[in-house]
Amino acid sequence: MKQEVLNAYDSQKFISKFVSVPECQLVRKYAEITLRAPLVLKIVSEQAIHKTEIGGIKIVKHQTEISEAFEELVEIAKKNKIKLDGILAQEFVEGQQLIIGLKKDLTFGYVIMVGLGGVFTEIFKDISIRKCPINLEESQSMLDELKASKIFHNFRNIKLNTELLKETLVSLSNLPNNHKDIKELDINPFILNEKEGKSVDVRIVLEK
Repeated sequence: MKQEVLNAYDSQKFISKFVSVPECQLVRKYAEITLRAPLVLKIVSEQAIHKTEIGGIKIVKHQTEISEAFEELVEIAKKNKIKLDGILAQEFVEGQQLIIGLKKDLTFGYVIMVGLGGVFTEIFKDISIRKCPINLEESQSMLDELKASKIFHNFRNIKLNTELLKETLVSLSNLPNNHKDIKELDINPFILNEKEGKSVDVRIVLEK
């Protein structure tokens, strides 16, 4: 069976119907960027799956730094012989980095996963998995299973919108009901803070 890997921008557009995403725009030229700093700029290409490993993500704190960061990403793409779809300019979101995944399993059907996200995902491997779909009670039990579960209970005065996270997990667990062509869906990171939670980087693989 053939599969299609959506780029970061198309994945964001797809997931935005179900989960909150940061404001973003895909551009070819620096002058096309209308969003204001602080921003995140990212290389968008099917060839750049692990963008952090090649320096393909730049956090820009000040408006005057956008142009330089943009040109640096273009040069990184050239150096690594990456065919650019464009540069993604994205609203900067602060908070706890989590990973949320959806996968079609040959034995169990669709399963959903949540855990600590960001660059440390593969190091800590702190995740919890359930068969889809799940309800709010099951989403809470997934969070309680994590070694880092204390972060959802005001650990060191870290306040996170846990209710929103649980609702997001339930929503995503129901996604296969209407989108059975999804093979894999990875949100890493999903950034959660006291007020909101947003899917910052998304990768989606579809079966054709």
